[in-house]
Amino acid sequence: MSTMKKKENESRADIGLIGLAVMGENLALNMAGKGWKVSVYNRTVKGVEEGVVERFVEGRAKETTIQGHTDIASFVASLATPRKIMMMVRAGSPVDELMEQLFPLLDAGDILIDGGNSNYEDTNRRVTLSESKGFRFVGSGVSGGEEGALNGASIMPGGSQSAWSEVKPILQSIAAKAEDGTPCCDWIGPAGSGHFVKMIHNGIEYADMQLIGEAYWLMKKLLKLDNEDMADIFARWNTLKLRSYLVEITANILRHKDGDGNYLLDKILDAAGQKGTGKWSVINAMELGMPLGVIATAVFERSFSGQTELRKEAATKFDLKRTEAVHDQTDTVNDIYTALYASKLTSYAQGFAVLQKASDTFGWNLNLSSIARMWRGGCIIRSAFLNDIATAFAAPQKPGNLLLSDYFEEEIRGVLPGWKRVVTLATADEIPLPAFASALNYFYSLTSPKLPANLIQAQRDYFGAHTFERIDQPRGVFFHENWTGHGGDTKSGSYNV
Repeated sequence: MSTMKKKENESRADIGLIGLAVMGENLALNMAGKGWKVSVYNRTVKGVEEGVVERFVEGRAKETTIQGHTDIASFVASLATPRKIMMMVRAGSPVDELMEQLFPLLDAGDILIDGGNSNYEDTNRRVTLSESKGFRFVGSGVSGGEEGALNGASIMPGGSQSAWSEVKPILQSIAAKAEDGTPCCDWIGPAGSGHFVKMIHNGIEYADMQLIGEAYWLMKKLLKLDNEDMADIFARWNTLKLRSYLVEITANILRHKDGDGNYLLDKILDAAGQKGTGKWSVINAMELGMPLGVIATAVFERSFSGQTELRKEAATKFDLKRTEAVHDQTDTVNDIYTALYASKLTSYAQGFAVLQKASDTFGWNLNLSSIARMWRGGCIIRSAFLNDIATAFAAPQKPGNLLLSDYFEEEIRGVLPGWKRVVTLATADEIPLPAFASALNYFYSLTSPKLPANLIQAQRDYFGAHTFERIDQPRGVFFHENWTGHGGDTKSGSYNV
């Protein structure tokens, strides 16, 4: 680089950010706070209020080095080369439309970073497209919400490998730091792997929230505890193995009162929304042929929660009777703790198993231990036991399933009795506990050397000649039986979707 070009570069912004909604605005402030020169631009969308850039630059960003631009060409020209542009816009077509606007303004080697919740398959395509034009593309999951964006998020970048050395200093500087000081950001792998990992993170988040909700509901309905008692319990749990962001905020939510002095939680309608990443996790797990039952249950329960009128009608049709049994509060709360801990571990085990399957299928060579470490700070599912998960996957003999690692095997042995008691109690008292039960049944299936799938395969062969394997023959050798005596020898073949 010539001396003139170098001086010119030094006067320009280190990174550009497009999209000044909650996440983009706070990420820009985070970058500026870490000493980076930042240029910002916001797309003008027809029908949407204008002046977003001006308000930000004259408002929250006034005392910073952030430069605002209302013209995309001047925004791109303000950046040092190779240009680094982070896009914080809605996933889907808006990303593609923005890329088409940027391409004519970029030079070879410039880097686009998609920090939204994009589908990993879209990121696969965008990496290929960008590289075909001489540019580089990074699909980066960002978790932590508004607080994480401003103060330190968990950041999961993947895509064009050569871009990592360029974006690493900036992304690691704005990432959360784990208790040992390690940035919660590292390179994930090629193509859309970063967004795939973020998708599974969000799926685990769905499961965590559903499981915590079930623990709360069980204490409220079975033990008749009030909000303050439950807040105390969750706060205590947050000092133990369940220490995590979601358990911490649950205690805060239970205590929170509105302007009228009443508990706000009790006034919130029991209808949960969702944006799609949980659903994507389940769909992709199914495509990979991997069980993800706890997360799937959490997704389905959110859908069920929205059917408020149907649930009210059903409640009037079936007048279910509670047993009104007297339960020892201390023992039952301890059992709920162990059931929540075990079920959360099961959800993480399922999620990491899907990550390993995706890594093997797509050739991503994912480092599961590194991913667990990245989730220790900043992100929504940050939990104390992620250190133990990272250790388990860093072992010379990586476990085929997290629950089979030496440490977690002993953990599950210790909590299994309480886990079983909780699911049994809830079933007897007609209290829904779908995610806890799904987790427990996954554990039972995992630890069953035999399952009733032999009958299912016999049925498939009976009506569709789909063949079967035999226990007295080698794996991979398939047979067909003429079950009725009227069929022929033609087989439909064997394959898994």
